[in-house]
Amino acid sequence: MNTQRYTLPAILLHWGQAVIVLWLLWLGWTMTDLPKGAERSAAYGLHKSLGLLMLVLVAVRLLWRARNPAPAPVVSGWEGKVATGTHHLLYVFLVMAPLAGYLASSFTPYVIKFFGVEIPKAGWPDEGLNAAFKLLHVTFVWGGAGLIVLHVAGALKHVFKRDGAIARMLPGGLFQK
Repeated sequence: MNTQRYTLPAILLHWGQAVIVLWLLWLGWTMTDLPKGAERSAAYGLHKSLGLLMLVLVAVRLLWRARNPAPAPVVSGWEGKVATGTHHLLYVFLVMAPLAGYLASSFTPYVIKFFGVEIPKAGWPDEGLNAAFKLLHVTFVWGGAGLIVLHVAGALKHVFKRDGAIARMLPGGLFQK
């Protein structure tokens, strides 16, 4: 078994993004049911800011990964193919879901703010384009949620096998064999 660990920046980016993604999923799930008003506007504003932050973090993560290759996989055969495919698709999700959300917001009459700072929009008010990008956003989010379930199931398999693989992505080497 390969026990080489991920680098500390890779670990911090992984867990930071995990927390933000779960927060985004929870916000996205709950904010649409809020009545129109200040609370709903604040929830949408936070969701958009966190989504834009995710785009920045995934860019940093991809740049880091390009210069610092991941440790060799711990599984092979069909499990290795599923793990590799899931990781690649998770990166697609981490880029495309927030990008589609940004583009959906770009085709509304409302400003886009990143934690209170107005940022440029990529479009103009257009209900059809807004709806198309919103549908893409929701599609990527549901697909990403399924990938997250698959990723967590794979991680739990390693925890229960006690093969030490999970320790490669945990700070301090928790769950080591």
